[in-house]
Amino acid sequence: MAVSGALLVLFLFAHAAGNLKIFVGLSDFDHYAEWLRGLGTPLLPHAWFLWIQRVGLLVAIGLHIWAATALTIRARKARPVKYAHRPKIQGSYAARTMRWGGVIIVLFVIYHILDLTTGHLNPEGGDSDPSARVVADFAPERWYVTLFYVVSVVAVGFHLRHGIWSAFRTLGQQTTKGERRAQAIALVLSVVLVAMYLSVPFAVLTGLVD
Repeated sequence: MAVSGALLVLFLFAHAAGNLKIFVGLSDFDHYAEWLRGLGTPLLPHAWFLWIQRVGLLVAIGLHIWAATALTIRARKARPVKYAHRPKIQGSYAARTMRWGGVIIVLFVIYHILDLTTGHLNPEGGDSDPSARVVADFAPERWYVTLFYVVSVVAVGFHLRHGIWSAFRTLGQQTTKGERRAQAIALVLSVVLVAMYLSVPFAVLTGLVD
């Protein structure tokens, strides 16, 4: 769970940083996308690096889901008989909705690949420039796409916040001061990531990027 989660977090921040290239200029964004396709050449054929990365990402997601399922089954086996009276446990929204948030994220990843990667669900199609697909995707008339994107990214933020905090506890951070520090770090990283991702669709929606 921790290893696959760490890999996914690193990818999320790297991907978000690349997305911000669009604010430098649409042509620069397209050049960046082409540079990614050319990574590893001539050792690797053109665009193979991206496909290796995508396969690795899907494997990490699969391992993360498998780990979550295994931990859930293990927890249920440890307590086969339900509590006669189970008091309400205070917890964050993220903690109470980790599984549903995970489902939303998986659905979003599938849609995101078909939309902005392959272009099957994008108005510009798969043969267009990456910048053209981004601008067409978040156009004002496609507000429902932007809304789905916002909901999904916020779900990622909640998931990340609780995941980072849980990782600190797993590593032995049990003191009150240490727990507060871990919560602060998790919150800051989550807010920064969400802001990085949402800046692009809102920039297109408001005409800052067109």
